[in-house]
Amino acid sequence: MIAMLTGQLAYKSLDHVIVDVQGVGYRLSVPLSTFYALPDEGNVRLHVHTHVREDALLLFGFFTAMEKELFGILISVSGIGPKVAINLLSHSPAVELAQAIVGGDVKRLSSLPGIGRKTAERLILELKDKLARIAPLPTATAAAPKIIAAADPCDEALSALVNLGYKENLARKAMESLEVSPGASLEEILKGALKVLSR
Repeated sequence: MIAMLTGQLAYKSLDHVIVDVQGVGYRLSVPLSTFYALPDEGNVRLHVHTHVREDALLLFGFFTAMEKELFGILISVSGIGPKVAINLLSHSPAVELAQAIVGGDVKRLSSLPGIGRKTAERLILELKDKLARIAPLPTATAAAPKIIAAADPCDEALSALVNLGYKENLARKAMESLEVSPGASLEEILKGALKVLSR
């Protein structure tokens, strides 16, 4: 079973990437969160879920370990296949998706593409306890205030990293280790922080 791949990013599209590992190209389906986190070229490392079917061996790549873990938990639910799970992770940050399930937020879940009320209720029923350990609901005192509109690119990058599933303290440390030049764009700052976090 392939659990992780490190190599050169040979191709990148919205729904899949190809990673060249010593001359062998591996095609991995990815959620949008991973697509946006990856550079356009260069060396990359992806957490991999290997899905074996009778007629195919499919690889799914994730930028963070939490995305991979949540994907594996989602497809354990009857009626939730790999395509639906990838779609869920593409339309909701991993932490928010897990917390919606733990919090029993049927309205939030059923608003996601491909998920009706019955499926949302089944996700909550089957996964609430499993996900409580990896995505506990924030308490009133511990909850970080949401940044609605941040003019500072550094603040926006920090918010984006948290939405991708990184803990705020780790994301903040990565940001602090960067030498940000005046006028640096959000994309430049985000890419730099992601490189630090992927080491």
